Amino acid sequence: MIEVLVVEDDPVAADAHALYVDACPGFRAAGVVHGVGEALRFLDRRPVPLILLDLYLPDGHGLDLVRRLRAAGHATDVIAVTSARDLATVRQAVSIGVVQYLLKPFAAAALRDRLERYAQYRAALDAAESDALGQDAVDAALAALRTADRGRLPKGLTSATLDAVAAVLDRADGGLSAAAVGEAAGVSRITARRYLEHLVETGRASREPQYGQVGRPELVYRRR
Repeated sequence: MIEVLVVEDDPVAADAHALYVDACPGFRAAGVVHGVGEALRFLDRRPVPLILLDLYLPDGHGLDLVRRLRAAGHATDVIAVTSARDLATVRQAVSIGVVQYLLKPFAAAALRDRLERYAQYRAALDAAESDALGQDAVDAALAALRTADRGRLPKGLTSATLDAVAAVLDRADGGLSAAAVGEAAGVSRITARRYLEHLVETGRASREPQYGQVGRPELVYRRR
């Protein structure tokens, strides 16, 4: 069982991330904290192999937390879960050993994919017969961390319908709901949403809530 510490300042998002972790076989949320100080205190008491780390924290930057952990001798792996998408931040994250980088907002399936790939990475390293790895073992471990081939569609999705849904977003001046996309593409709202979520998970679209005067906010999608 791989224990994970969730470091996220938004309590609602933090609880959601912990639920996502617990729902992934082989993983368990060891705890939830909301800042750099809390994370350091938790890890001093109870080291864990993996952190899900938001970068914008109330008492410091997430990458500063990683640097402090490295300086203290913690070898904890880190998956950044953040809205920070500027090139400088991504480069800094890679340079200090962040193994995965997941942009908000994301679906549970996207986080599950990263966790499963991390588990494969650990398994590849654990399967090595000695501390001195051969090239094949190194290649296998690093390949496990790479994102799945975007050309391979999940079961039940077809490239023709995906292209039609993507084309609707391309033509739109602003965000569209799943119902609007479905009507324009000639598919049901539920079908449209499946394809839209796939576009989001593969980085080709974004989604955000649109608040009306009453009721729950509606998700709208834009081509990225």
